[in-house]
Amino acid sequence: MNDDKSIDSILLIEQRVDVFNEIKSLLAFIGYDTVLLSDSERLGDVLQEKTFSAVLLGKSQGEPPARVLRVIAEQGKAPAVMLLNFMDEQFNALRDQWLFVVANLALPLRHDPVVEALNRAQCLRSAAGVAKRILGNMPKLGGTSAAMQYVRKMIEQVAHTDASVLILGESGTGKEVVARNIHALSNRCKSNFVPVNCGAIPGDLLESELFGHEKGAFTGAITTRQGRFELAQNGTLFLDEIGDMGLTMQVKLLRVLQERSFERVGSNRSITSDVRILAATHRDLEKFIREGKFREDLYYRLNVFPIELPALRTRIDDVPELLQDQLERIARESHVQIRLTASAMAALCQYDWPGNVRELGNLAERLSILYPDGVVDLKHLPPKYQPSGKKLSALLFDPVRMFADPIDDAELTGATSDDHEDTELSPAAPMLGDNGLDLKEHLAHLEVQIIQQALDNSGGVVAHAAELLKMRRTTLVEKLKKYGMSAGKE
Repeated sequence: MNDDKSIDSILLIEQRVDVFNEIKSLLAFIGYDTVLLSDSERLGDVLQEKTFSAVLLGKSQGEPPARVLRVIAEQGKAPAVMLLNFMDEQFNALRDQWLFVVANLALPLRHDPVVEALNRAQCLRSAAGVAKRILGNMPKLGGTSAAMQYVRKMIEQVAHTDASVLILGESGTGKEVVARNIHALSNRCKSNFVPVNCGAIPGDLLESELFGHEKGAFTGAITTRQGRFELAQNGTLFLDEIGDMGLTMQVKLLRVLQERSFERVGSNRSITSDVRILAATHRDLEKFIREGKFREDLYYRLNVFPIELPALRTRIDDVPELLQDQLERIARESHVQIRLTASAMAALCQYDWPGNVRELGNLAERLSILYPDGVVDLKHLPPKYQPSGKKLSALLFDPVRMFADPIDDAELTGATSDDHEDTELSPAAPMLGDNGLDLKEHLAHLEVQIIQQALDNSGGVVAHAAELLKMRRTTLVEKLKKYGMSAGKE
């Protein structure tokens, strides 16, 4: 339900009837309907049925305030919450944790504080709507590994500030995706996001590209042209591959960052700049500083808040989800759907991905062209993605690396159990039974048993156990955390 009445409704979570009557009268005078919920345990169902302008959180039966706010965040239906008569310490703690907590209103309510809080709710709702539209049109920052969860946390923490961010990582890890997400979640999201690839523009043209030029400033300047700083006014300027910028241009960029003003090429008129700077590089800038290739003062200007993106080979468990995202995107854009067998996905989970997420996306495109609306088996993969048989057989029993709804290889080939007697792992197949079987739980249990065997055989040394399991140490550490397992030694 999403009619005008629901948009102008406030959800009040409160068990005191006299408080409800007081609030209902004031909100009706302002122009809002009030819906009462005395038991917060029903909150999820209520938010599913109706959209509210904001939530007023008072005293209620059921869930504690922190849990109520978590339910609201998960539903995504009410971007703003106003607390009623909370202690200052509790309000500050909840506001620090949940950005949509906008006010703490004292009882009895007064007109002006309520109107001010509702205005904040409206601003937050508008910003959230813009961010949602922007984020909906950009590549997804996929992956559920601990490393990517940390990256998302860093994005959320820095997005609402104006701090400069330096995004580090190998080529193809998604540095521009991170920059676009920061912009979309920032207070500048209604203004432009302007990307510049500093490594793709010759040094003698980069100054004009960034700062613009006047007509006749140099040969070929037949008209006056705005630079990227002007186009990004009140928005975000993304300087990609900043490590490839020449020293002369670094000095000019540093001056703009310090003085917040610049001149077009061929002009002596200063233009004030209100731009947030996000920069990215796959270079080792600290090494470049030691070699005299990058200015240390500029580095510290840019590196206020660093975010380092992990290489895909260090978070290989994210491959199934990332590939699923790519295939869904292709299906939406090209109306072509493909599916992968379990062995094909297992092979891709063993590959090192030197090109990172960009290479994964390219492979998905290639497979969709070669096998439109078909099934991709191991033999259909390009040769470099096909591992040896022993490594593959081990990977087939790793539930974390299994593709969402993969096609079983026996289903595709008609193979029987006798065809696989020479595989390295041959776990006994469980009986399905009349009530079925929780496959995910069974595979997880199997994985825990195999990991424990590897730890026992290696004396609890994680690095040695990882070698036995043919996986990286960091991947095994993540699995130990996931299953609550402990090892004797790192």
